[in-house]
Amino acid sequence: MQRVAGGKNGFLHTFDAALTHPRSDPGLAGIKRFVVEFLLFGIKEGRACLFAGLFFVSIFIVPRSGLFGIPRYDLLLIIALTIQAWMIWTKLETKDELKAICLFHIVGFALEVFKTSGTIQSWSYPDFAYTKVLGVPLFSGFMYAAVGSYIIQAWRILHVRIEHHPPYWMATLVALAIYANFFAHHYIGDYRWYLAALAIGLYPRATVIFRPYDRDRRMPMLLSFILIGFFIWLAENISTFFSVWHYPNQLGAWSTVHIGKWSSWTLLVIMTFTIVASLKHIRETIHIPK
Repeated sequence: MQRVAGGKNGFLHTFDAALTHPRSDPGLAGIKRFVVEFLLFGIKEGRACLFAGLFFVSIFIVPRSGLFGIPRYDLLLIIALTIQAWMIWTKLETKDELKAICLFHIVGFALEVFKTSGTIQSWSYPDFAYTKVLGVPLFSGFMYAAVGSYIIQAWRILHVRIEHHPPYWMATLVALAIYANFFAHHYIGDYRWYLAALAIGLYPRATVIFRPYDRDRRMPMLLSFILIGFFIWLAENISTFFSVWHYPNQLGAWSTVHIGKWSSWTLLVIMTFTIVASLKHIRETIHIPK
């Protein structure tokens, strides 16, 4: 069943239908086909980022001093909850998908509490908020949920399928090890590159099949992880520039987030994908060789 917003004849219904079932043009070839597919791929990616886009636009436009007497972090939480409720009400996301997104909130918030704690202080949220818990504003969980929402939306809009996915139990163990390393590296050393090598060994044949226009295209799954991690790193640079949070080296003046964070985000994307892959309707599109 098509999940759309705005009712049967609503704008998003028409827009999503046009994106997911475009009118085919078999005669399109060469550079023209490349341009059309490239543009449509960009539009579909933008549409898949609906939650993330609306949320991060809110981050950029809400003044640091807040609005109407509401502190910025609290206002961002209200906005994020409103966007999420709207996406469920309009059936852009199902209740099962919401459960997965809530898991991202829990996973992300636990990580935030640890990383901002007095003994670790990897980064900090400097501004006041009524909705801070253990020094972390509750809106921060939506930054992790936004990644999950993007993957869920992209799956439908781009008709994503996966070939040669590793067994789920192996993928789950790697995801758990990645998450554990975010905590443990402060005490026993950073093993991200060992985990990255493990992921390379686990996903060498895994292929993402997607449809930007009327033909299926293929991409190594590892490359998709790296690319998504890169764009999250870019978003992180923008967020720190607008002082949503700070790393220790940004307290005096803003500077680019260390390129090493790209690898951290890429590993986090692998973990996020493993959670999304637990959804029943997504598992049906994943092939695991026997």
